[in-house]
Amino acid sequence: MTFAREPGPPGPVVPSHADVGLLSPVRAGTPVEAAVGDTAWLQAMLDAEAALARAQARCGTVPPRAAAVISAAARAELLDVRALALAARETANPVVALVKALTAVVAERSPEAAEYVHRGSTSQDVFDTGAMLVAQRALRITVADLRSVAAALADLAAAHRDTVMAGRTLALHAVPTTFGLKAAGWRQLVLEAAERLERVARDGLPVALGGAAGTLAGYLQYAGEDTVPAVVLDELGAAFAAETGLAVPALPWHALRTPVADLGAALAHTAGALGKIAVDVLVLTRTEAGEVAEPAVEGRGASSAMPHKRNPVLATMIRSASVQVPALASVLAQCLVTEDERSAGMWHAEWQPLREALRLTGGAAHTAVELVRGLVVRPERMRANLGATGGQLVSERVSAVLAPRIGKSAAKELLTRASLLAAATGRPLADVLAELPELAGVLSRGQAAALLDPDGYTGAAGALVDRALTAPGRRPAPTP
Repeated sequence: MTFAREPGPPGPVVPSHADVGLLSPVRAGTPVEAAVGDTAWLQAMLDAEAALARAQARCGTVPPRAAAVISAAARAELLDVRALALAARETANPVVALVKALTAVVAERSPEAAEYVHRGSTSQDVFDTGAMLVAQRALRITVADLRSVAAALADLAAAHRDTVMAGRTLALHAVPTTFGLKAAGWRQLVLEAAERLERVARDGLPVALGGAAGTLAGYLQYAGEDTVPAVVLDELGAAFAAETGLAVPALPWHALRTPVADLGAALAHTAGALGKIAVDVLVLTRTEAGEVAEPAVEGRGASSAMPHKRNPVLATMIRSASVQVPALASVLAQCLVTEDERSAGMWHAEWQPLREALRLTGGAAHTAVELVRGLVVRPERMRANLGATGGQLVSERVSAVLAPRIGKSAAKELLTRASLLAAATGRPLADVLAELPELAGVLSRGQAAALLDPDGYTGAAGALVDRALTAPGRRPAPTP
């Protein structure tokens, strides 16, 4: 079997077995898709091999010339990724075939340098370091999109600080709120997700340097029998981290899978934050609500059967990712339970769920940028929907006003009875209240109507928006 790419016709050729995103439109064509694809993963593992050789050269255990040749040869386009995938069936991981293929490419340039490929290392060192590089690159894209989402949401929150709408609890109208407060809440979730991913990217993505069983014995042996262990423990680890831009782990983590589990948890939180926005948009865009709409793009959202429909496809795709990523993260958490010094099957079980979680989350974040930037807000529909219950939306306020006058329990019971009567007769709540004998001389119709005006009962919504947009410790969002 050869791993070299055969010359072919110009232009992209998509093999019939390739995963091109047909069943995952939320990430199809997004920047993160390319950042975590098979070729990108292959390049990341090659980058790990090259960085390791350069780190060893820094420590004096590999000739600098050999490290330079290895680095120049570590290019994905020189290898056949499909052939490597097929060869991985014989070894249960792609690194064995990768090392063989890379060594062959290096040997063509310098037989002497080929002796230093993968020197003292093991497959898991290369794969895990490559996985962290893939994650680092994917997170960089995702966080940038999250920051753009947050910036757009800040604009929405400020613009609609006082746009009154019905607050809904358990699917029903509850009390008035503002769209600005809703947008500020969305932004809060997105900022927290971005900050969490940034923490993981900064501190939680370590190089893998353990050797065959986490003792670094191979690295020490190749460094020379007189080498002080501290040279490998401290100098090589630091040099490897510097070459990759990753963190230095406290211990080899072949069987200590916290980095992957933490990454999965952060991705699940991010997907959930974006999913909250999506599901709110889906509710508010319903025909009977019509309070927001997705940005209109010709041809988007078309139904195969109903010409009149323009489906909310952006929110739909984001929501689909938000459901999948937590399940994928749970697989990564289960892989914490690894046996011995290296696991058979648990380590291997991480790979596809991790890649899928990265690209679904990144795809959702990229999709959310377009959604929130182009979101159409319809204050007139919000205003119309406020009157759907004939004033009952603000019954809590009337109950609170009456409590000191007729007693808290009596006020609540009276408002409950009046609301049921208003709903049954289709009359405004103010009219029903004005006719109750218990309220004669206590509350006039005019007073009731004033109390039931939703504009007067948004609580601290405006102040909460102001606080959210000026909260200390929040980095300013980038200008789109």
